[in-house]
Amino acid sequence: QLQVVQSGGGLVQPGGSLTLSCSASGRMYGFTTMAWYRQAPGKYRHSVAEITQIGRTTYPDAVRGRYTIVREHTNNTVVLQKNDLQPEDTAVYYCHVHESNTDIHYWGQGAQVTVSE
Repeated sequence: QLQVVQSGGGLVQPGGSLTLSCSASGRMYGFTTMAWYRQAPGKYRHSVAEITQIGRTTYPDAVRGRYTIVREHTNNTVVLQKNDLQPEDTAVYYCHVHESNTDIHYWGQGAQVTVSE
């Protein structure tokens, strides 16, 4: 079992930056992928950044070039650096960990990010 705990979030002005952090405590089994998802009001939750155990990253077009995901293996931490934030980036952001061997998905508690004047 993993415990996934997030930190960060809050209110930021358009064009600003924000960093989210996530730490997974416990033992990870097999190949793991860590990611950040977001869910805006009335919309489905979807991935905005993903990084595999070997460092391969994936971003959707909506955030590519503005978001950067970094993974630190020594302490099972993943950080999402978000730049040039826009009102459409407003959502609840969730950290996600997937273990390939067990096919178990773990979620963080979520953090509200609001982009507004």
